[in-house]
Amino acid sequence: MQRKNNLLRTATYKKQAGFRSGMAMIMAIAIIVIIGTIMALSLALTTQTTKRTTDLYLYEQSVLYSKSAAELALLDIAQANPCTVPTANYSFPSGCVGAACLYDANVTIRYVYRGLACGDINGDGINDDYFTTLTTDEQNGSVLMDITVSTNAGTEPIRYFRRTIQKL
Repeated sequence: MQRKNNLLRTATYKKQAGFRSGMAMIMAIAIIVIIGTIMALSLALTTQTTKRTTDLYLYEQSVLYSKSAAELALLDIAQANPCTVPTANYSFPSGCVGAACLYDANVTIRYVYRGLACGDINGDGINDDYFTTLTTDEQNGSVLMDITVSTNAGTEPIRYFRRTIQKL
């Protein structure tokens, strides 16, 4: 009889052991799901942070290139005849061609003079549309620049606009 009792105990012990190993499997799966979720969230956060950092860098570069484009336009205006430079286009880095250019800067220029200092550049009898007449001496000899810097280097196209008035 002891043998039967011993066999019964072994069978009961085996059933309890099977229950314990089944519970361990469920807990292991739950832990793997929790760790997988945390890893997916951290990967998404890292990707988003990298995108923001890249876009912020490209935006800050666009701001700096707009200032450089204004200076280059003033240099072109100083080297040319008065009121003959209505637009200027620059690519950065300088000397690049086509797709190698990261930044494109377009400058639209309006001259501000008193009287008819620039007036009719084309010889058609009409003041050109990039010329503005003033009646005060304080603004005489200025230029109004609209600068657009654009790039497609990042995840989204970035375009920066700047308007500035410079004395000639």
